Amino acid sequence: MTERGQKAIARDSRQFQIGPSRLHWNGEALEIEINEWAMPLPRPVRGVVRVYPNQLFHYVTALDDQQHHHWGPIAPSARVEVNLSSPALSWKGHAYLDSNEGRSPVIDGFTEWDWSRAGLRDQSVAVLYDIRQRSGAERLLALRFRSDGSVEEFVAPPRQSLPPALWRVGRSIRNDIGASATVLQTLEDTPFYVRSVLQSSLLGEQVISMHETLNIPRLDSLSTRLMLPWKMPRRS
Repeated sequence: MTERGQKAIARDSRQFQIGPSRLHWNGEALEIEINEWAMPLPRPVRGVVRVYPNQLFHYVTALDDQQHHHWGPIAPSARVEVNLSSPALSWKGHAYLDSNEGRSPVIDGFTEWDWSRAGLRDQSVAVLYDIRQRSGAERLLALRFRSDGSVEEFVAPPRQSLPPALWRVGRSIRNDIGASATVLQTLEDTPFYVRSVLQSSLLGEQVISMHETLNIPRLDSLSTRLMLPWKMPRRS
């Protein structure tokens, strides 16, 4: 991924161009055409990712009390096809697609959040957004997205701590009382962000969750800002 300036960006109702890469809606799937370079060792990343939503949603809600930041799950349940020519990789699986937008820097509104997404037996999807705001206030979104396009709130169980990852980012999950939560795999481990696959209990079901923790003061630290260009270069 490369950060690019305004001159390298163009969009209309069906596509979003970012430098040589493009997102395009073909009427059935979101096609993501990737033409980038990996970092810190430069090598080409080329290919197409197609995301097929099982159901499109127009649900959007505020993440903070000031309503400066909003989140909306476009496709809480989807399938994905990945076909890369460089490196030569391809696979298919489950997918999730959402949108975040804000009118102020994320550091101004938040200190930390835990997010998770789990599929349930009835084909609905449960999403938990457990947010700690910079003001000290907490905000919890516990939402169930059903296959008929409806959205309903549910009562989330208590927060349960998880073992910290290598960079010692603290993480937690909302888990049914009396049940254990286990980290099955840590997919991404950075000084400010952790993405994991968890096994836990939610709404009385054993579930496998995709989970992330973002520590925003660490994201804004000088050491992180010095390291980011080596992972995500900037182009005008």
